[in-house]
Amino acid sequence: MSTLTASPSRVAQGRVTPVRAAKSEWIKLVSLRSSWITFIAAVVAVVGLGVLISYLTNTHWARMPADERLRFDPVGQSLGGVNLAQLAIGVLGVLVVTGEYTTGMIRASLMAVPRRLPVLAGKLAVFAVCTFVLMLVSAFVAFLLGQQALGSHGTTLGAPHAVRAVIGVALYLTVVGAFAVGLGFILRSTAGGIAALFGILLVLPGVAHLLPATWQPHVLPYLPSNAGAGVFSVQTEPGMLSTWTGFAVFCAWAAAALVIGAVLLRRRDG
Repeated sequence: MSTLTASPSRVAQGRVTPVRAAKSEWIKLVSLRSSWITFIAAVVAVVGLGVLISYLTNTHWARMPADERLRFDPVGQSLGGVNLAQLAIGVLGVLVVTGEYTTGMIRASLMAVPRRLPVLAGKLAVFAVCTFVLMLVSAFVAFLLGQQALGSHGTTLGAPHAVRAVIGVALYLTVVGAFAVGLGFILRSTAGGIAALFGILLVLPGVAHLLPATWQPHVLPYLPSNAGAGVFSVQTEPGMLSTWTGFAVFCAWAAAALVIGAVLLRRRDG
């Protein structure tokens, strides 16, 4: 009898694969109205704001000071919506985790996938792939429409670093989403996760500017949003890390949040 009763359990356990865990997370993601609304908000931010900034720049070109014209970056103008889009992607990244803790659905997820890490990996993989693909398309559309809105002041994808900057928008927002997922598993609170994410990405750089001037070069370049911004920027800000070094630092922040989240997931929900 013991052999007969144990066998179905072992068969059921064996059916839990990373692919099936990811498929389950995909179904949950696309079935929620909040996912669609937030992704649409991110697309509107990237495309709509980028085109609007480009159009307003073109219409006010004659009144633009000479020093601004010298620093003018047509690529950056059309990709300006990334700063608003990160808020939408960050919120959704937190929600895909904390929403299940709020509703209690996480218990069903953990019962279906007894090993805890595939739950985190499935959520991360599905959300990261959806974010990257959607934001990559949005960034290319924003660039092309933005250059049209800039008129004679626009450029093409053949401009130096233009393609890298466009792809960099998708890379940056994907890492923002991964960072948010990690914070969601760490805090298990929607309000706490969103507050922590916005505080780290948006508030912390401003606070760091209040540090003594001798400290700032050792702190500012290594903050997440400052380090990651270079990947979608054509012109590197003075004192900041190089493009890929900064992006690696940004990825390290996200990886640290995910590792801590994974450890806490196994300890608290094991």
